[in-house]
Amino acid sequence: MSGQWKTSRRREELPPDWPALREAQLRRDDYRCVWILPSGQRCPNKATDVDHYGEKWEHHKLRSLCSGHHDKRTAQQGVEEAARRRAVPPRSRRQRKHPSQGWR
Repeated sequence: MSGQWKTSRRREELPPDWPALREAQLRRDDYRCVWILPSGQRCPNKATDVDHYGEKWEHHKLRSLCSGHHDKRTAQQGVEEAARRRAVPPRSRRQRKHPSQGWR
């Protein structure tokens, strides 16, 4: 188990039948990564991970990826999450202009 999984809550989010879903997905994709390269070709590497996208853990929202492309996707998700958090304005606090001017 990688260091990230030790502190992650992701395992808690997995459906109870995750091992069977994961194996079925890998088998369906012939244990090959389905990432499409810039050339338009499918990645030739062996799939080691099953990635999920969207909110629900459904068969049509799973894909088999090699570890390199899974890492790339995970990093991309981290960047997207950070951007989403930056887009949310911080809670406003009342600030004093100057002690003689009161609250605004």
